[in-house]
Amino acid sequence: MRIFPPDGYVTQPWKNGGGVTHEIAREESDGALLWRLSIAEVTSDGPFSSFPGLARILTVIEGAGLHLHTPEGRIDALPLAPVGFCGDTPVDCKRIAGAVHDFNVIYNPARLSARVGRPATGITDCLQGPGRFYACLALSTGVSVDGVTVPRCGLAEFDHGRVQCPAGVAALLVRFAPPL
Repeated sequence: MRIFPPDGYVTQPWKNGGGVTHEIAREESDGALLWRLSIAEVTSDGPFSSFPGLARILTVIEGAGLHLHTPEGRIDALPLAPVGFCGDTPVDCKRIAGAVHDFNVIYNPARLSARVGRPATGITDCLQGPGRFYACLALSTGVSVDGVTVPRCGLAEFDHGRVQCPAGVAALLVRFAPPL
């Protein structure tokens, strides 16, 4: 298991220069991005960066949410409700009410599948499997993985384990697996 505390995140401008993101962790394979986890600060309306050939799951973790305008229609990104879309889809966002922080899972869908959800209150067993691994983002204090406390706004990455999330505590659980 690896723990990523928030003070270790790498802050960088968005690819399109429209804001900043705090990169938590990433993995590359053969010189190309396999997956990346980050928290973006959305302080103004405007276009999203494009990630051709990749997929994205966005989850609002702070703020009222975003209206994402795409050629296929509007996607409402509301608090703690993950939304997925192709990384090269043109997206123009409008904040619902003020600044937003969102958690982004960007991955290569030809090599991985990804799912984001909330762990169950109490204990969630994350089972080992071929090519499977997990990441748990603790949005408040009290989250642990195999008895190791994950700091608030920190992330644990692991291949299997037991996530403990007390009632009233917010966390997000990412499950990566071989492509479907």
